[in-house]
Amino acid sequence: MSTRTLISPAQLARPRGKVLYWVTFGGVVALFTVVFLGPMYWMISSGFKDTQEVVRTPPTLVPESFEPDNYSQAWNVMDLAGLLGNTLFYAFGALAFQLVLDVAAAYSLSKLRPVFGKAILGMMLATLMIPATVLVVPQYLTVLDVPLFERNLLNTPWAIWLPSVTNAFNIFLLKRFFDSIPRELLDAASMDGASPMRTLWSIVLPISRPILGVVSIFAIVGVWKDFLWPMLTLPDPAKQTLNVGIYSLSNGVPVNVLIAALTMASLPTLIIFLIFQRNIMGGLTAGGLKG
Repeated sequence: MSTRTLISPAQLARPRGKVLYWVTFGGVVALFTVVFLGPMYWMISSGFKDTQEVVRTPPTLVPESFEPDNYSQAWNVMDLAGLLGNTLFYAFGALAFQLVLDVAAAYSLSKLRPVFGKAILGMMLATLMIPATVLVVPQYLTVLDVPLFERNLLNTPWAIWLPSVTNAFNIFLLKRFFDSIPRELLDAASMDGASPMRTLWSIVLPISRPILGVVSIFAIVGVWKDFLWPMLTLPDPAKQTLNVGIYSLSNGVPVNVLIAALTMASLPTLIIFLIFQRNIMGGLTAGGLKG
């Protein structure tokens, strides 16, 4: 049974239909290219302009005054090397905690079937409906004075790492992938004497590389793009992340140099997406094993 479309295959086969199809297709692609890549091009090109040209109205599409020194000046003046090191430290620390704790939570909910497991999963997913801004105040008060331990975590990496672990979306992704792994495979490992921990380490994790890659990318990008929470919990300029540090040091910096700094701050996540975009989609749609 053929699929019904707006234009029949017979009409598309005609010369007029082909021309209409490619003109429409090219127009739609060009429109989306301008919408999504236009702001990025403006940011990168503005980093090469001088101070007068970057604020000119109407703006120039191609820089008339090409000044690549703006990027080196932004790197040195705003100490992007130190801010970049801080951000990488926080991002990979959050990644390590998420891989350990989120994988353990998802595996237990999927394969170990604890008591009230479905209720716990439902309550975890319900937290996704709560706006992130609503949680800022209680999280800040908790970090300010951690219950039981009575410790102040401000200006410490724990203020970034601990809240990032409670990621219900990543746990749900991992659990859904673990659910697709055949139960017979785990039963065979159990019959061979493997403990649940050994089964997780030797069988489940090697199979789960696609979804682990997706969770890793989400964890790194989540810390990288976050602004409000690091600004509240890391008031020390020497310990701030890239986004917060650029904002703190923006006073008195020329606009073109500031735009150059923002361009360099956004490049790592853009590169990660371009390199791993197939892995992201493949991990989200992976369905485990067959047969």
